[in-house]
Amino acid sequence: MGRMTDTHLSSVQGSTAIHTVEDVGTYPRPPLLETAPYPITITFGGEEIVSTRGAYRVLETYHPPTYYIPPGDVAEGVLSPNAQKSICEWKGPARYFNVTGGGKTLEASAWCYPNPVARFSLIRDYLAFYCHPMDRCLVDGIEATPQPGNFYGGWVTPWITGPIKGAPGTTHW
Repeated sequence: MGRMTDTHLSSVQGSTAIHTVEDVGTYPRPPLLETAPYPITITFGGEEIVSTRGAYRVLETYHPPTYYIPPGDVAEGVLSPNAQKSICEWKGPARYFNVTGGGKTLEASAWCYPNPVARFSLIRDYLAFYCHPMDRCLVDGIEATPQPGNFYGGWVTPWITGPIKGAPGTTHW
């Protein structure tokens, strides 16, 4: 699902909104931060671990959106600190968390920016989750699939199109 195959499709109906088809090649660099006012839910270990209508999404050239969840919308006991760290050239230093649900734990499967650069201050301590290891990630009631590869954290939905970075041979675009 990394690319739309129906080039005539112009929108997709979600549970609360009509989503216009977006080409990731038109997303900006540096990335854009915007609200995602529709519902986002994540299920792991058979349990709903995230339910929010207060997410933000980051849009970056050739990447599907990465969703950032308010910490208060993550179920209690789901997150535990992980020693992994990274630095994003746009957002700053990130810290990681293990994710637990239904008695299962995933290492370093969520991250946040405790001290992001000013441009991304609205997502301070908001959490992003890798889609690939979760049972199910829904964006406005529509199932998302992970961005290709396991490095980037974007979520692909039916209204996301264009060449998506992450698959072998695409990491240096």
